[in-house]
Amino acid sequence: MNVTVYCGASQGNSPFYSQVAKKLGDWIAQNNHTLIYGGGKAGMMGKLANTVLKKGGQVIGIIPTFLKERELAHSDLTEIIEVNSMAERKQKMLDYGDACIALPGGPGTLEEITEVISWSRIGKNQNPCIVYNENNYYDALKNMYDTMVNHDFLTHSDRNAILFSNDLTQIEIFIQNYKTPEIRSYS
Repeated sequence: MNVTVYCGASQGNSPFYSQVAKKLGDWIAQNNHTLIYGGGKAGMMGKLANTVLKKGGQVIGIIPTFLKERELAHSDLTEIIEVNSMAERKQKMLDYGDACIALPGGPGTLEEITEVISWSRIGKNQNPCIVYNENNYYDALKNMYDTMVNHDFLTHSDRNAILFSNDLTQIEIFIQNYKTPEIRSYS
């Protein structure tokens, strides 16, 4: 399985976040999955990719030219794909992946996972979406999605198609049993 992971080029303010990237990277490599990610060598991205590579796993990085030129590209990946824009990067990451996971991160990470969750509802993403909620990092986002349901801006079934978890067994079961949401229609 190809696992698309959204995460940042920052490390956060605690070594705890690097441990989260290592935990997910270990799981990806140990299960013979392939990591699909943004291609960077810094921060959470670098820690995740290095963990998978050190365990003998495969890593495909997808990076826009303007970031590669800033020397943020990881040089030791199984494969690196250079694209022209962030939009093209996000689309390729989705196309290559079989599941989407967001680690703790900043605005870019939030934007990427939110976009693929939204795309699931309109038939443009067939992949399960998981928000890796270690140490309750994403509780506010989880509560926001629940508020959307309470105010009829999101259906219960669409909300149930998003997993907030840090339990890798639960994540694996969710991926295996995932059913693509019905394409939303308007009347």
